[in-house]
Amino acid sequence: MALDRNEIENFLYREARLMDEHQYDEWEALWTDDAIYWVPCGGENTDPTKDVSIIYDDRARIAGRLVRLKSGGAWAQDPQSRLRRVVSNIEAYEEDDGSITVYSNFALAEVRRRSVDTWQEMWVGRTTHKLRREDGSLKMSYKKVALVNNDTEIPSLWILV
Repeated sequence: MALDRNEIENFLYREARLMDEHQYDEWEALWTDDAIYWVPCGGENTDPTKDVSIIYDDRARIAGRLVRLKSGGAWAQDPQSRLRRVVSNIEAYEEDDGSITVYSNFALAEVRRRSVDTWQEMWVGRTTHKLRREDGSLKMSYKKVALVNNDTEIPSLWILV
């Protein structure tokens, strides 16, 4: 698959918008059936099969996570956080198998109003996407989100990063 930088950037920007706007069904449609969504804990180069992860979901667990978020039963997201992220420093490389590996940085602001106060969090990290074309569209088969503070105490992470 020939690299189309504009298509790749638009994919990342669309994914960010869907997460920010809690459009869970549309975000879920961006994944392949064999997808992995990984947020490491304790550094960037851990092994999710041997070390604790913040998130390590296969396709079924991604779907389950979204069911909980959409159900209203996720008390940590009642009311839902207001989110906005900036995606930058995008690098894309075509792999021998025709897939595309994309590296990018992000900054995510999260604000959630509670009954008596407002809670704010800033999330920053580096994302690795593995993309491939299915039925004419780019899809994610892998997403790794390496938070810069993943070796410290992480507050409730009930949002999509």
